[in-house]
Amino acid sequence: MNILIIEDEIITATDLKETLEENGHYVQDICKSYNEAINAIRIKVPDLAIVDIKLRNSTTDGIAIAEELNRDFDIPIIYLTSQADNATFDRAKLTQPAAYLLKPFRHNELVYQIELAYNHFLINKPVVTNPSKAESVFFPYQKGHQKIKKKQIQFIKAEGHYVNIYIENEKKPLLFTMNIGYIAQFFTTSDFYKLTRSYIVNLEQIVRFDAEFIYFENSQEKVSIPQGQRQDFLKRVALIKTP
Repeated sequence: MNILIIEDEIITATDLKETLEENGHYVQDICKSYNEAINAIRIKVPDLAIVDIKLRNSTTDGIAIAEELNRDFDIPIIYLTSQADNATFDRAKLTQPAAYLLKPFRHNELVYQIELAYNHFLINKPVVTNPSKAESVFFPYQKGHQKIKKKQIQFIKAEGHYVNIYIENEKKPLLFTMNIGYIAQFFTTSDFYKLTRSYIVNLEQIVRFDAEFIYFENSQEKVSIPQGQRQDFLKRVALIKTP
C-alpha cells in the first residue's frame, strides 16, 4: 500500500516509516506541513494518509489538512496524535477518519488499523465499470437516485463538504454532500476539465470565454479562470487564433 505520512516529529516519522516498510507498505513521502502535504498529494495520490494533528511548522493543523483531502481526494485518513482532549477529538471526528490513534503508538495496533481501514474503504467504495464512459450519472434524490445526463452538466463547484451541480436550463444548482475528488472519477473524459481544485467544467457547454471568465449556454453563471491556469485551459479548447 502507498502511504503518506504527515508528521513533524522526526523520531516518530522515522519509526512510522520503518514499521510500515517492515510490513510491506511503501511510504510515499514524509511531510511536516500543510504545503508539503498538498504538494506531495498533487504529485501522486496515496492509498492512505497517516496524519498528526499538531504540526509546529505548519500554517494549519492536521485536521485542516484532512478537511482539504476529503474535499479533493477519496482516501482513508488515520490520525496519529498526542491530542487526547474531547474538543480535538470531536473536531477530528467531523472529517470522518478511518481511525484515531494516540501516541505513543503500538506497532502491531497501527498495522492492524491500517489494514482494517483500507479494507473498509475498499468494501464501501462504489464499484463502477468505466464510470467516465457512462453517458449519465445517478445522483441521490429523496429516497433514491435521479439520472442526469452528463452533457447537460455545465460545471461542478465544490464548497467545503458540498458540491453544486449546475445544469443547463436549471435556475438553481443541485446541492449534494460529497467531495469533488470522489465525483471527479465520473468525469474524466476529454469534454470535462478540472479547472481548479474546486471546479470541473464541461468544455462542450462553454459558449464563450475572455481573459477572466468562462460563460455557459443559456446561463448567467460564470467561472473565473485563474491566471496560472489560463494557458493550460487554452490547450484544452479548439482555439483559432488571428493570423
